[in-house]
Amino acid sequence: MPLLTITSDFGMSDPMVGAVKGEILKVNERFNIIDITHEIEPFNLVQAAFICRSFFQNYPLESFHLILVNLYDAPVEHLLLVKHCNQFIGIPDNGLITMILDELPHDVVKLPISATPKNHKVCELVNVWIKAFSGIDSGKSIEEIGLKIENIVQRSFMKSYITSQYIEGQILRIDRFNNILINITRHEFEQARKGRKFKIALLRDTFISNISSNYSDVEEGEKLARFNESGFLEIAINKGFAGPLFGMGEFSFSNLNQRHKYYQTIKIYFE
Repeated sequence: MPLLTITSDFGMSDPMVGAVKGEILKVNERFNIIDITHEIEPFNLVQAAFICRSFFQNYPLESFHLILVNLYDAPVEHLLLVKHCNQFIGIPDNGLITMILDELPHDVVKLPISATPKNHKVCELVNVWIKAFSGIDSGKSIEEIGLKIENIVQRSFMKSYITSQYIEGQILRIDRFNNILINITRHEFEQARKGRKFKIALLRDTFISNISSNYSDVEEGEKLARFNESGFLEIAINKGFAGPLFGMGEFSFSNLNQRHKYYQTIKIYFE
């Protein structure tokens, strides 16, 4: 059975997630549906890109991924079907795909949709993607399914700011363990560090000056910094809650309560 992941900003309080799954199975009952998350903050492309770039590598080649975030960023005239590193992605043409990949996709086509009505319902759009996925599953190439597209909407992922004295990153997310995830990659950190000692500034007199491999590298209740499985900097407390302790906010299923976090910054000073 082909694997199909779904990522969305629909939330779980409304029936839309269930409706989308029903639409998928109505088109093709063979799909094994896997939920990634439906709790992405509405319209938050940065958070969506961070989450999506983290999980593709965990799936077998030729898996299918449906990313339903900010569907109506602009009038929907077509949909994108992407093949990248032998993964197939259905996504709106809203710039999210280049934020996820940090580059243009290897292969991309557009999927036409009906010119009328203009207010396309979510399940109508899902139907188009699933029919395309089914065609690929039956042996067709994306070029046989979609139409050539000259230009797609491009956006850049939020990058850290690097100077000779420090690197500054923004909070991407407070996870359910209240760990603070920051848009500084290991590569960026090492490139800016140049072998120097460093201090990660959390509060006025609170610093971290080394990188841990695991949470257990420090005693319970002690702070630490590590690069997580996705390669991003994470500030945590071993069996504690870093977000509220360091004044960065805390995890909440209420998206409105998390919005302010994405504009806070963390600086790492080099000595």
